[in-house]
Amino acid sequence: MRLFVGLGNPGAKYAANRHNIGWMAVDRIAQDHGFVPWRAKFQGQVSEHRLGAGKVILLKPETFMNLSGQSVGEAMRFFKLTAGDVTVFHDEIDLAPGKLKVKTGGGHAGHNGLRSLHQHIGPDYQRVRMGVGHPGHKDRVPGYVLSDFAKSDADWLDDMLRGVGDGAAALADGDAGRFMNAVARRLSPARASTGRLSGARPGGVGPGGGPDRGSGHGSGHGSGGAPQTGGAAQAGPARAATAVRGAPGASTAPGRAGAASVGAGSGDAADAPDTRSAMQKLVDRFR
Repeated sequence: MRLFVGLGNPGAKYAANRHNIGWMAVDRIAQDHGFVPWRAKFQGQVSEHRLGAGKVILLKPETFMNLSGQSVGEAMRFFKLTAGDVTVFHDEIDLAPGKLKVKTGGGHAGHNGLRSLHQHIGPDYQRVRMGVGHPGHKDRVPGYVLSDFAKSDADWLDDMLRGVGDGAAALADGDAGRFMNAVARRLSPARASTGRLSGARPGGVGPGGGPDRGSGHGSGHGSGGAPQTGGAAQAGPARAATAVRGAPGASTAPGRAGAASVGAGSGDAADAPDTRSAMQKLVDRFR
């Protein structure tokens, strides 16, 4: 059995915040894989289903970010799980938008949700670090993570969440490399536009288990700032790239504290017209 935890803050006002990308991830897994309806338990919302070779419990703590460990610890004790059975999905300001890494162990680097988890269950859980970008100065971090995603983020965000859903079974089975490849396939398709390839979204799976860079950020309303990094992000903002780049490669770092990563550039997506913007679709989905 595994416990997948999505970090975030409860309430409609936070639903589309960058800080709630972890909630969005587990919501996507539940939606794509037919999990049972959410119910209140463990100071949060819980759902469950068989995924991969075993059972997976999804948990969205409703304690607000800086008390997330209380909810997770309670669920772990009930199911008799260890930190090694836990995977946490969370926002990462030290990774560029559209870049995603998987790492086990390490510090919390000022992220209050991870800090709470360290206090209640220790550091040896798996993290899926979902890049949301940095506002440029540490004083702007609280307002940045507690603000909604920009409309320009909608395409890569939707692709990343779809990829998380695609690869969830592999992650549940302990295959981080296959999970990262699933995310990369969503973030990095070759896109045709006006007869040529334009702005393909590059991605790759590779080692990224560098030392922690403690950012020391924090934010209000019980919310955290920057988590520890598992290697520096190389990609720029998701919609800034213009050159065509290659398809994703694949490898995973050895060892327990190794990390895999997927990066995203930009793409001129030929999406079908809709009366709602892409961001509004995401907001509607998670509210």
